[in-house]
Amino acid sequence: MRPVSIHTSAWRYPDSYADANFNFEHYVRFITTLERGCFDAFFMADHLAVLNMPMAALKRSATVTSFDPLTLLPALATVTSHIGLIATASTSYNEPYHIARKFASLDHISGGRAGWNVVTSANPHEALNFGREQHLEHAERYKRAREFYDVVTGLWDSWADDAFIRDVDAGIYFDPSRMHVLDHKGDDFSVRGPLNVARPLQGWPVIVQAGSSEAGRQLAAETAEMVFSADVELTAAQAFYTDVKGRMAALGREPDHLKIMPGAFVVLGDSRAEAEDRKARLDALVHPDSGISSLSVMLGCDVSAFDLDGPLPELPESNASRGSRDKLVGMARERHITVRQLAQWVGGAFGILEMIGTPAMVADQMQEWLETHACDGFNVMFPFLPAGLDEFVTRVVPELQRRGIYRRAYSGQTLREHLGLPRPANRYFPTPRA
Repeated sequence: MRPVSIHTSAWRYPDSYADANFNFEHYVRFITTLERGCFDAFFMADHLAVLNMPMAALKRSATVTSFDPLTLLPALATVTSHIGLIATASTSYNEPYHIARKFASLDHISGGRAGWNVVTSANPHEALNFGREQHLEHAERYKRAREFYDVVTGLWDSWADDAFIRDVDAGIYFDPSRMHVLDHKGDDFSVRGPLNVARPLQGWPVIVQAGSSEAGRQLAAETAEMVFSADVELTAAQAFYTDVKGRMAALGREPDHLKIMPGAFVVLGDSRAEAEDRKARLDALVHPDSGISSLSVMLGCDVSAFDLDGPLPELPESNASRGSRDKLVGMARERHITVRQLAQWVGGAFGILEMIGTPAMVADQMQEWLETHACDGFNVMFPFLPAGLDEFVTRVVPELQRRGIYRRAYSGQTLREHLGLPRPANRYFPTPRA
């Protein structure tokens, strides 16, 4: 949900909720529909600045504003009982203690349904909102992220699961021997601890990651339990899957303890032609200014200065997200498309995997990706709301259930149980009190 749809013009589509970004009742409607459809989780994307694009494009973008995920998701936890709640929180412009405390709180409030999407900020305007004149370099962002992760997970292990004895007769609330003071001192952070929130119900909230660069893949192999990938071709997705899971095995991690989920932009119709017509109608609402600006952001340079009807030229060095940039450059070269065509493609749904057709066609495509080791599931994105979401739950979910590849009811309570992930042992208190 970015904030409610990834498509630039979703808010303009007929019968869509143009005000959904700041309408809590709409979010309640969306998440309860998703829970009725037995989705693993509701994932809230986020950024810490207004998007860095020209005003001609910015004024057309619904992503200019959104709720803070770590304010919104605890509220949504109170109207749901099973669906996971995943929030994006940047390691570039936050402090580990804040993040550890907020996600531990969300996990307790939701009954064990929290997930943290660990990101390194790519928007240079975020630096200006946090006392920096320049954005952190790509390598520095990932080095900081790795230490940030170590500090946050260490703070989550501040307390043994049985630390809070609450002995009313003796007047002892917790056992000091079951509390750990982190006392971390590293290159980027100095954090004493302990965390002033009990250990999360899941041990740790589920760790989610989305980078596809070399640094991103390595961070995922070392730390992640879910990866949002961005491959649009089956063979590329299979190669990514094999690469990341292979790195895990080399590190001694169980490959099945990471779920790889490509973004899937689903547009339905009673026929392929009808679904394509709906997608074309949606894309027609994208103003050229939006496409050019979106492409500029993803490539890290001003695309408007290029020959729009010529091929993509060699690009200058950039501090933009490497994985997304490399994928777009590769696609432009492989398909021999113009800058304008690339911008139009990116301007709609940011160049993610498209599944367009009847419910059976979408289910066929999902089943092929699942059964050929291209992914473990999908990060489903809806073209417009509420219709796109409603149609997926009422038409695609039953088709997947009929094939026996999707649950008919939740069998567990926590997000880890939904995903088949183990509960992490406490590194400081690996066994219960004797």
